[in-house]
Amino acid sequence: MGSMGSDHKPHAVCIPYPAQGHITPMLKVAKLLHSLHGFHITFVNTDYNHRRLLRSQGPAALDGLPEFQFVTIPDGLPPSDDDSTQDIPSLCRSTMTTCLPHFRKLLEELNDTSTSLPKVTCVISDCVMSFTLDAARGLGVPIAFFWTASTCGFMGYFHYRHLIDEGIIPLKDASQFTNGYLDTAIGSVPGLKNMRLRDFPSFLRTLDPDEFMVHFILREMERATMPDAIIVNTFDDFERRALEAMAAILPPIYTVGPSPSSPAASPTVHSAPYVCTEWGIGMEIDNDVKRKEVEGLIREIMGGEKGKEMKRRAMEWKEIAVEATQEGGPSLVNLKRLVHEVLLAKKGAV
Repeated sequence: MGSMGSDHKPHAVCIPYPAQGHITPMLKVAKLLHSLHGFHITFVNTDYNHRRLLRSQGPAALDGLPEFQFVTIPDGLPPSDDDSTQDIPSLCRSTMTTCLPHFRKLLEELNDTSTSLPKVTCVISDCVMSFTLDAARGLGVPIAFFWTASTCGFMGYFHYRHLIDEGIIPLKDASQFTNGYLDTAIGSVPGLKNMRLRDFPSFLRTLDPDEFMVHFILREMERATMPDAIIVNTFDDFERRALEAMAAILPPIYTVGPSPSSPAASPTVHSAPYVCTEWGIGMEIDNDVKRKEVEGLIREIMGGEKGKEMKRRAMEWKEIAVEATQEGGPSLVNLKRLVHEVLLAKKGAV
């Protein structure tokens, strides 16, 4: 974008969900906006994760550059010096109910005329931190939600309401955990094939109609229709069918991946049918895990014909992913479109 004074520099506030599998992809997008498109970046961590990063990477790890700063807000949970991912339901409840006023105050401070910072131009928020929508709307700047997991995961979440309306969840009694009910085919999710109830997150398998995580996801997915855009951590060739289904029901979507994420550290859909069937890079094990079965699968993966085919497919996908994120590749082209069409839409600058 060339050099420009701080008054004219675009300023993106990036706020991930406070778990490492969400922070890393958001940080990658922030760095690309900074290095390729000249954005001033304010990266928002929670106090808890800020301390964790400083402990693991040293006191200078988050110093940043003059135009790439790290700031913090509280997550609303009791203070802790633990060095682990926080309890997901507790964290979701707390961020949803306590973080909005802290984030609003931060935006006000960033826009204070007594600072030398450029005015906030846009907000990029994790999709499950939708309280940020209210703050961005109050400030009058564009907001893009960032979905850091797979597109098929998003589509699964988005159709929770349908599972409830059809009476598929909550479970009726404890026998449904073991009597084959979890193998119920779910064919009503656009863009997804071969999905079963067991392929959705475990917190969906509940007898409690008031299960918090189910209602949290329902709320966040309803609000996912409201931002100016949704950024997805994937690439077009990897999830084309699911992306087409997603684009048909949501604001403009921009694929800018892949970048590293950790499904184990977040509430994400288990995409076993895609890993095993669509992408051909995994093998599924039955829920009734036995040592002999595990041993057989490991042997097949390490030296069997299926294992060789999986390795071949993994290398193919790796090459396509690398091409997507290289100069001129679709992911960087989409990032440029996002900047011009959404993030700078109200600034009138390129």
